[in-house]
Amino acid sequence: MKLGTLKQGGRDGALIIVSRDLTRYITAVDIAVTMQQALENWARVEHKLQTRSQQLNNGTVEGKPIVFEELAAPLPRAYQWLDGSAYLPHVERVRKARGAEMPPSFYDHPLMYQGGSDTMLGCRDPIVAEDEAWGVDLEAEIAVITDDIPQGIGATEAGNHIKLLVLVNDISLRTLIPKELAKGFGFLHGKPPTAFSPVAVTPDELGEAWQGCKVHLPLVTHLNNEHLGNPDAGQDMQFDFARLIQHAAKTRPLGAGTIIGSGTVSNADLKLGCSCLVERRVLEIIEGGEAKTPFLKYGDRIRVEMFDHDNQSIFGAIEQEVQPCPD
Repeated sequence: MKLGTLKQGGRDGALIIVSRDLTRYITAVDIAVTMQQALENWARVEHKLQTRSQQLNNGTVEGKPIVFEELAAPLPRAYQWLDGSAYLPHVERVRKARGAEMPPSFYDHPLMYQGGSDTMLGCRDPIVAEDEAWGVDLEAEIAVITDDIPQGIGATEAGNHIKLLVLVNDISLRTLIPKELAKGFGFLHGKPPTAFSPVAVTPDELGEAWQGCKVHLPLVTHLNNEHLGNPDAGQDMQFDFARLIQHAAKTRPLGAGTIIGSGTVSNADLKLGCSCLVERRVLEIIEGGEAKTPFLKYGDRIRVEMFDHDNQSIFGAIEQEVQPCPD
């Protein structure tokens, strides 16, 4: 089942069900007005949503054509957005760019920060930056969305609370981040609003690619129509999503609608490319002594997408352009 949110009916939008081929949709507001409402009542509404999804996909109901520009993020605002950093090749390269060592504890305990979640970007919303000198970077990721999770849950049970998956562009402002981290209190200015794929999908939509609470498919990223990378999201993920949930819920319960990100998808195999520009820049420094790839400039366009084994888009594409702040 694929679910989305139309930009209508208020800040939280209107829940829709999207066809498997991402061409049509049908409203679901009579079942749950918003995505948040559906997640809070998942046990009651899931079967109804699945039934209508089947009707849309088998042609029993026709639906309306999808216009991606009319879609908000699946959760236009969320009670909680927690982003991990489960791919250690990415962690190693980014820390190397800052001249920081890789602590041994990173192999045993997940990295995670709490980001702003009051404004989430839709799949075609622009990346807005006041200054190109802030070092605008994309970070292509996968995230899960959960129902209510009790404090102290174990990893074995945590996976059962994953209801939906999405793609993410966790935008970073690279020249602002080092000064913030040096203060020892985490991100604020360095992490503007995060962008999400057109739809969120239930784990069964991934078929055999969903194993061990990981997505075993490449995540494909383009910059200005040029291939940036296609690392496999199932490889080199030190902590699966169940482990990330367990870590997040160690000292507090997690409310329905919590989004937990994987961190930038990255593989040790350099031939598979990168999911962010800072990694490419680090590799250029290693190979040639200097970084040649600039961070994003106004007018640059990025695209993040994942395909199944039949080369069909699963989540739809995040397509964004970098723009200056409006006057």
